[in-house]
Amino acid sequence: MKITIIHGQSHKGSTYHISKILADKLDGEVKEIFLPRDFGEFCIGCTQCFHKSETLFPHYEKLKPLTKALDEADVLIFESPVYVYHVTGSMKAFLDHYGYRWMLHRPEESMFHKQAVCISTAAGAGTKSTNKDMADSFFYWGVAKTYKYGVRVMSTSYQNVKPEIKAQIEKKTTKIANQIKARHRKVKPGIKTKICFYLMRMLHTKRWDEADLAYWREKGWDKDQRPWN
Repeated sequence: MKITIIHGQSHKGSTYHISKILADKLDGEVKEIFLPRDFGEFCIGCTQCFHKSETLFPHYEKLKPLTKALDEADVLIFESPVYVYHVTGSMKAFLDHYGYRWMLHRPEESMFHKQAVCISTAAGAGTKSTNKDMADSFFYWGVAKTYKYGVRVMSTSYQNVKPEIKAQIEKKTTKIANQIKARHRKVKPGIKTKICFYLMRMLHTKRWDEADLAYWREKGWDKDQRPWN
């Protein structure tokens, strides 16, 4: 099992530790990416990725190894501490670069066979909206199964998290790990994802965008082929 972790910050706090606990329980080959250390560029809104090709946007080469890590993974773990009720700016900037991969445009076929986990932590509130920031991209990328885990750690350092909270973290990460392993290589997207795909397909058959339409035709999705088959 190949696992790619995208850390929404470069320091190793509570969210980092929880993602590592989960990855260790999955017992796979792990690739870790730290933001903004490994990628800290902002999307400049040139729209080249939408209308022509993602290879034309300014940060393509720098982002390429990260994209490769996403595509080769069986499991994606995205983690972010809560920053003003949302993901870190680094995580948001990273996700912005993959707008062209939403089902509206040119989704990567392998995503429809992957599992993903959103992990967020906060001293207080905000984990739900933070996880949603990451889960939105997973859904519109076509990821087959997404798990969300938000933890109110009531501390700004993992070392000071109360033992009872750490015990809950151990229990929950074990549960998620067991679910992921049980579904490994057998997961397919649910009805909500499929409905979204068919809605996007309707737009493409109406010549929504030439670059996108060419991609869908190449995949055969405008006819009988489906990315989850």
